[in-house]
Amino acid sequence: MTSIVRMLAVAAVIATLGAAPASAQHVNLQPTYGTITLRTGFEPDPTVVAVQSGGNINANTINSSCAGFIADAPDVRLQFTAGSLPLIISVASQSDTTLIVNGPDGRWYCDDDGGQNMNPSLRFDHAASGQYDIWIGTYGASSLQNAQLNVSELTSQ
Repeated sequence: MTSIVRMLAVAAVIATLGAAPASAQHVNLQPTYGTITLRTGFEPDPTVVAVQSGGNINANTINSSCAGFIADAPDVRLQFTAGSLPLIISVASQSDTTLIVNGPDGRWYCDDDGGQNMNPSLRFDHAASGQYDIWIGTYGASSLQNAQLNVSELTSQ
């Protein structure tokens, strides 16, 4: 293989890498509304954080099952020490919101409540200890909406 052919092959690989879609999430960024640290049995339950939902990044770039528009950085980071109770992460808002969580296992969990109502929720029956990065999305890219993030272990609220 001549050096020109090698350089063309390397250039083609670099061009292909540059054309790959950018990741819509940045779990290494500081969360916009802070970090909360909770241990099983925490009080108050639910723990509530006021946020503005939304952003300009389409959440389905993370996973095709995710919906809504989110910010680049997580809205809230939860450092959680698990016990035997479930972990329930939910959103309350007057606007139609979505919920995206990157769990301690590195997997993405998404809920838009399937159109049932405007407040998504994710339940981890066997929650793992570790870092949960949380994004709250909206259906309009240019629209930030008031919302509250609720973190609970209570099965009925």
